[in-house]
Amino acid sequence: MVRMAVVALLAGFGASPVVAQQLTYTPINPSFGGNPLNGSYLMSLAGAQRNATASDANSSTSSSGTTTGGVGSTSQTDAQLFVQQLQGQLLSALATQVTNAIFGSNPQNSGKVVFGDTTVSFNRTLSSINLSIYDATTGTTTQISVPQLVVN
Repeated sequence: MVRMAVVALLAGFGASPVVAQQLTYTPINPSFGGNPLNGSYLMSLAGAQRNATASDANSSTSSSGTTTGGVGSTSQTDAQLFVQQLQGQLLSALATQVTNAIFGSNPQNSGKVVFGDTTVSFNRTLSSINLSIYDATTGTTTQISVPQLVVN
């Protein structure tokens, strides 16, 4: 009886067609050919995961929700962490706007992007792209000069 069930089962497998399809790998990380729009999302995930390191294994959590870490760490509430993550996302959006203005489908030779109290000005020369970042809250200006790729 069992032998007949096994034979019937094997005959059923032999009668069914085998179907397969091509597997295609698509990278997620833009550094490896993935979609460039994934960059800020992956950076925010990495930033969120960065807070939990091996040195935090010996840390303790107080009843107020703050976490004390190892050497050189600071206590942050959930609200402070959220504000830090949000600020990182907004600054990433600002960097994307500046990059699109300089290198996008309609590149500009000079321009200015204002984001809250931060003003980013750029000027393209023959050999470099000069950026000036002005922070109105502190009154500081940061100058960045990036060599321009010249293709013959």
